[in-house]
Amino acid sequence: MSASKPPTAALPSPHLSIPPSSPSPHLSIPSSSPSLSSTSSSPPPSVPPPSSPLRISMQEHFAINVCPGPILPIPQISDFFPRFHDFPLTPPPPRQRHTPSPREPDGERDGEREHNGGEKELADSDDDDTYLGTLEFTLLFDQENNCLHCTIHKAKGLKAMDSNGLADPYVKLHLLPGASKANKLRTKTLKNTLNPVWNETLVYHGITAADMTTKTLRLCVCDMDRLGRNEFIGEVRVALKKLREGESKRYNMGLERIAQNREGNNQTLDQSSQPAEEERGRILVSLCYVMEKASLVVGIIRCAHLAAMDSNGYSDPFVKIVLQPDMGKKSKYKTSVKKKTLNPEFNEEFIYEVPHDQLAKKTLEISVWDYDLGMSNDFIGGVELGINAKGERLKHWFECLKFKGKKVEYWHTLTQQGAPSSD
Repeated sequence: MSASKPPTAALPSPHLSIPPSSPSPHLSIPSSSPSLSSTSSSPPPSVPPPSSPLRISMQEHFAINVCPGPILPIPQISDFFPRFHDFPLTPPPPRQRHTPSPREPDGERDGEREHNGGEKELADSDDDDTYLGTLEFTLLFDQENNCLHCTIHKAKGLKAMDSNGLADPYVKLHLLPGASKANKLRTKTLKNTLNPVWNETLVYHGITAADMTTKTLRLCVCDMDRLGRNEFIGEVRVALKKLREGESKRYNMGLERIAQNREGNNQTLDQSSQPAEEERGRILVSLCYVMEKASLVVGIIRCAHLAAMDSNGYSDPFVKIVLQPDMGKKSKYKTSVKKKTLNPEFNEEFIYEVPHDQLAKKTLEISVWDYDLGMSNDFIGGVELGINAKGERLKHWFECLKFKGKKVEYWHTLTQQGAPSSD
């Protein structure tokens, strides 16, 4: 007869763990049976349970590391093109004056920088060190015809001014001091290029040797904008006194920015020091006495740099000539009217039948007027040629009497002295 033994399966075992009854997506935690805890009062030994794989639900998996963080602003178009800001920008701190390096060109550029002083510090908010490009041109002074020929060849490496990274450049010319529409010339506009090639010749008429010693030519490169105001890229200046008569000189100069307010002050001072007659314009007149017909041929060729009389900044000029003492209707002539211009070209001739011995007693009055429809015409300026004149006017009249049959041309400055009482 054998003794019965208690079942060993009922005894608690420290290595016994209850496996999960069914698969679950969560981590299984070992637990003891309530029956075993009641039968055994001794605490289980401190043996760590066996490691089991960590199980995470699908919802918990997608919730890890998905914090949106701070909300970033959407980039605006103004971030890429700062000049399109609608609000005023804070001006940058003033920069120190740029000192010329030893590799600077000859004394011409150094003299210009010393003359301009701190003009670059007064320029706009663009960086002074920004490369603006170069301009290549040729100047020729024709003293015989009193003409200054300006040939604009090309520009290279211009600064981009449009949103497409290109520009629509053109060149405009002014004579300083006294920049105005009367002495403004400009080239054609080339589209979408930073290396334009013009090869265009612009001519200033009525430029005397005295002008070449006092005038400065300014060449500005601008970007044309159809929707807004044209933008200034850069400019160069050339003192005309450095040109020799009949010599063609080629230039290749870097564009610079010069403050307009400083320039305006210089022009005001220079204009105040010059006589008022310079502001009225000039006229090119030809005289020729023909012995076969016993007549004086007066040619009105052209005018230059006339004073603006209309609100649009231009005039509608015509020329009136009178041979004094008055000879009746045969002594008065008028040219045609040229619309909206300050540099009209007439090329008209008028004939006075007068004996040569009486011509020395005559005086030729030439006056330039601005035509106004339905209103009295405005007097621009005039000049008198005769034996009582002085300077170039007397010389012109004397050569006409001396060299019979020869056409003598002279430029004369228009003044307001001796203005006719009516047109």
